[in-house]
Amino acid sequence: MPKPSLVDSLEPEQRAAFERELNRRNFADYDGLVGWLDANGFEISRSSAYRHGAKLKRRIQAVKNSTEAARMIAEAAPDDSDLRSAAVISLVQSELFDVMVSLQDLNEAEPAERVGLLKEAAKSVLDMTRASVLQKKLAQDVRAAIRLEARAEAAEDLTQGLKNDGISEALEASIKRILLGK
Repeated sequence: MPKPSLVDSLEPEQRAAFERELNRRNFADYDGLVGWLDANGFEISRSSAYRHGAKLKRRIQAVKNSTEAARMIAEAAPDDSDLRSAAVISLVQSELFDVMVSLQDLNEAEPAERVGLLKEAAKSVLDMTRASVLQKKLAQDVRAAIRLEARAEAAEDLTQGLKNDGISEALEASIKRILLGK
């Protein structure tokens, strides 16, 4: 097992400063970055900085690519019923289940480490379950709004047609009340 990266051992504030500097330098000028690291009391080699920078740049690019792809898909194929979100949630839930099963087979890990990993996995499952419930509630609300709009249009069409035939205002109100549930 490789030794942990020096970057991973930094305090969160230090790591954030280091990553801001990497980004400011556009993930280049690692010689200048080493000077900045030394001036700011970081004991990180050029190769460690480069490895971390390359990994961070890949992650940022992956997020940008995913965001752009999602934007393009949303523009090309609107998803009012939010089926894509349901599919993504289902995929992530499956992956989390696989991870939890794998964690149960992790015999060489210390018990405290296993508990910590299981706790994190359980929190992720809880978050995904919550997202799934919210997604289903949103889909239900959208369907209800569509039904109500359709009934309102039907009531308007019906009463407009009957007004031409001399329907009373009381009968018009009754029809709307029945169709709209008001």
